[in-house]
Amino acid sequence: MATAVVTPLITAGPAGAAAQAVTLPPAGANFDYQIGGAYTPPAGVKVVSRDYTASPAAGLYNICYVNAFQTQPGAEGEWEKDLLLRDSKGNVVYDGFWKEAVLDTRTEDKRKRIAAKVNGWIDTCANKGFKAVEPDNLDTFDRFSQLNEAGAKDLIKRLADHAHSKGLAIAQKNTAGFSTERDATGADFAIAEECGEWDECGDYVEGFGNNVIVIEYKEEYLRKSCSEFGGRLSIVLRDLDVKPLGDPAYVRKTC
Repeated sequence: MATAVVTPLITAGPAGAAAQAVTLPPAGANFDYQIGGAYTPPAGVKVVSRDYTASPAAGLYNICYVNAFQTQPGAEGEWEKDLLLRDSKGNVVYDGFWKEAVLDTRTEDKRKRIAAKVNGWIDTCANKGFKAVEPDNLDTFDRFSQLNEAGAKDLIKRLADHAHSKGLAIAQKNTAGFSTERDATGADFAIAEECGEWDECGDYVEGFGNNVIVIEYKEEYLRKSCSEFGGRLSIVLRDLDVKPLGDPAYVRKTC
């Protein structure tokens, strides 16, 4: 892994709001993905992503994870009922693999209310001292036909504007096709899962340069990502459930 380089401050903020200086993660830095549970980062780690309910890791660049387009498993009751996407029979639509209810981003009113809730979590991230926010499941529209791209872009831009107003950078999570549409999304850098597996890492680089963090879940694709982009991007292999150190399922390797 290449030595991390210092990324300059960039100025960002919503129209009509005081612009805040935000700092991007250092490109190519040793990264650890800890959204499944916080633990002491391995030696050499410079950038960590943790859930918004956790505390930042001292002395590192910390990214704050929030689930912005789906609920956390079992958390449907924390949301207004009409914000949960429903099928033609009125049943809540779930991301079956993760058992997460999908949020309904089809109307401006619903997007405003979803953003208000998620922005409260972003405020928590800022108050705790995180430097960036990672809103997950931006690509939900691409997996559930009731939703659409315009709604996804509108919601992520609302979150980006709020994050910037709090001095936080914001990641585009997955959704490689949005990488060259940063004016529409407000994203500052990318966090890409399995881009080696899906031959998408170059798509993220096209839009974000070296400001891309790569997470692979299969060792063969760690090797592929490292062979193509090692020394430029932050690349890590983690177990699919992102278990904390000490759990029998824990896996972490880098280039």
